Amino acid sequence: MEKKSEMSFEEAMSKLEAIVKELESGNCTLDDAINKYTDGMNLAKTCGDKLNSATEKVNKILTDNGELKDFEIPEE
Repeated sequence: MEKKSEMSFEEAMSKLEAIVKELESGNCTLDDAINKYTDGMNLAKTCGDKLNSATEKVNKILTDNGELKDFEIPEE
């Protein structure tokens, strides 16, 4: 199985959505539901981490020499 951190955001989100549907169906044993819930929480963390990383990248701008620096809008 692929490590959650190596999954794309879309893959992790798709797996998370599938787990939610399975849990909502109510057709799981208690032990299976607990395992699915745990997997879902790990996937949710993976998605959150990937979104935070993307947000940090979006909030940066490349300077002329290729270094990342914080994007700031000059105040007038």
